[in-house]
Amino acid sequence: MVTASQPNPNVIEGHYTPEEYLSLEERADFKSEYHDGVIIPMTGATTNHNHIALNLSIALRLGLKGQNYNIFMGDVRLWIPKTKRYTYPDVMVISGSPQYYKTRKDTVTNPQVLVEVLSQGTSAYDRGDKFSYYKTIASFQEYLLIHQSQPYIEQYFRTGNKRWIYSEYDGDDETVKMQSFSLDISLTDLYENVDFQTGGADAP
Repeated sequence: MVTASQPNPNVIEGHYTPEEYLSLEERADFKSEYHDGVIIPMTGATTNHNHIALNLSIALRLGLKGQNYNIFMGDVRLWIPKTKRYTYPDVMVISGSPQYYKTRKDTVTNPQVLVEVLSQGTSAYDRGDKFSYYKTIASFQEYLLIHQSQPYIEQYFRTGNKRWIYSEYDGDDETVKMQSFSLDISLTDLYENVDFQTGGADAP
């Protein structure tokens, strides 16, 4: 599994159109982000990263069962038209039906909730530039940043134009209260099988 959380400094040489990037991505052995002409290979993910993304996806799937939401993990691509970028969020929640980029079933454009699992090498990018790209998406309302080396979650919820509410959760007995829909997720469930000792080192 790879994560689209941090651009690799070893960018692929050249300047590419979005269509050229998509064509290359279909044949590639690894995922890459697209940044307005530049293709950037993604780094790999830890086992903790995988556990957290899967635990969250399961909690969302069970908690939203019977409601009109779609949940996707890191293999579904996101197109951000205003900044001409393709990314692979760790988890996405879409209200209603996915809106696809053109006719591509592997690329969506209308997430309501975006989630990134952080590491030492990705946190600055996920909090900074990537968040600024995500903010340009009209449907985007809620952002979760989940640390994998300790129980700690940051939550942003859009309340209006350029208005966001920020919350933190850092206790084993705490519960993340989703704001886009009625759902509480305990940190105990979210961090199930995560090893903060032997397997908890963040990826570089």
